[in-house]
Amino acid sequence: MKIHNVLFLCTGNSARSILAEAILNKDGAGRFYAYSAGSHPKAQVNPAAMKLLGELGYPLEDLKPESWDDFAVPGAPQLDFVFTLCDDAAGEICPVWPGQPISAHWGIPDPAAVEGDGHAKAFWETYCVLKRWIDIFLNLPLETIDAMSLQTKLREIGRISDQDVA
Repeated sequence: MKIHNVLFLCTGNSARSILAEAILNKDGAGRFYAYSAGSHPKAQVNPAAMKLLGELGYPLEDLKPESWDDFAVPGAPQLDFVFTLCDDAAGEICPVWPGQPISAHWGIPDPAAVEGDGHAKAFWETYCVLKRWIDIFLNLPLETIDAMSLQTKLREIGRISDQDVA
């Protein structure tokens, strides 16, 4: 069985894309390998993201912000799927990904932008939405669906609202 490489993109690559990378690597182990990157990566992963993932039992050792440029050079992993998670990254001119991966925008607000008492709740809600979207993605019949139908289904996943997920 082919292991599909997936890249999650966000501007800073410190919260949403890191959460998605961790979720897919754990839940899709043996079928998928996830990476995350950003157009302007932060110096470190958001501590609230690391705390939440640690509490939920996700491996933390390989999580680090990376530049999306690292995935558009010779020798980079051949990507099968690319998902933008923030509207800023979706609007930027992305590098040309070798192999023409299927891409979709799964926009979700930045939990790191929430301050005060709602900070931890924002990370939890972001995790729940990403987990649900990734669960749906993991249940798609990738080996039997044509590329155009798959593209449509991937875009539809990112339109599932918080109310649909909760």
